[in-house]
Amino acid sequence: MSEKVIGGTVYVVGDNIDTDQIIPAQYLNLVPTIPDEYEKLGSYAMAGLPDECPPFVEPGKMRSAARIMVAGRNFGCGSSREHAPIALGAAGIEAVVAESYARIFFRNSIATGEVFPCESKERLCDLFATGDEAKVDIAAASITHCGTGQVFKLLGLGVIEKDIIEAGGIFGYAKKSGMM
Repeated sequence: MSEKVIGGTVYVVGDNIDTDQIIPAQYLNLVPTIPDEYEKLGSYAMAGLPDECPPFVEPGKMRSAARIMVAGRNFGCGSSREHAPIALGAAGIEAVVAESYARIFFRNSIATGEVFPCESKERLCDLFATGDEAKVDIAAASITHCGTGQVFKLLGLGVIEKDIIEAGGIFGYAKKSGMM
């Protein structure tokens, strides 16, 4: 079981953030297995958000200052592109805490091993602001708002899902466990 605690800056988005907002289609020609292109994917993460949103990745940077994304309902809806969780991971996001997920994004997050997709029963996107500090405790299935000290319970991931993510994805898990 994972003892991982992810601490850092939060970036907050609302409901129905689709994969076109997470990684716009014009960047899907980047190949995540090529290190330079993986890094570029991170620099384009969340580039599809409206201009009035604060920049997720500052101009001229390759990674975001955020380590945790807090979202509303139906995060990762839209097309089934696995580039979406990969772009978030390449940008430095380690955990996404959302009220709910499009199932394909949730499964792609686990299969790629890029981010821990954590679900909340509470509407945390109204309780956190971009720039806040937080800690996500994977084993305890909780997120702590460092500014207020409030601790919110999350729906726990299964042991296998945690192991797959920590192994770097489904292929890493298969190699580690002797399946490949």
